[in-house]
Amino acid sequence: MTNTKRQLELLSTSGCHLCDQAEVLLSHCLDFTKVDVSVVDIAESDELMHLYGIKIPVLRCCQSEKVLCWPFDALLLSQF
Repeated sequence: MTNTKRQLELLSTSGCHLCDQAEVLLSHCLDFTKVDVSVVDIAESDELMHLYGIKIPVLRCCQSEKVLCWPFDALLLSQF
């Protein structure tokens, strides 16, 4: 049986204090034995800037492509 981790992306950009808050929340609430999180800077993609520019930070599941937009808390994160 394979232990496949859930792959998440935190869509953010540098200098965003809300993105910094989201990173801290993720570090406290996620079980990193079950989840991998990569931080993606939307400033490096015109498409991501168009889609998420005013919504960041956004947590996106790579498997389901579901998104969780800020503001989110520990409860919403656990339900996601």
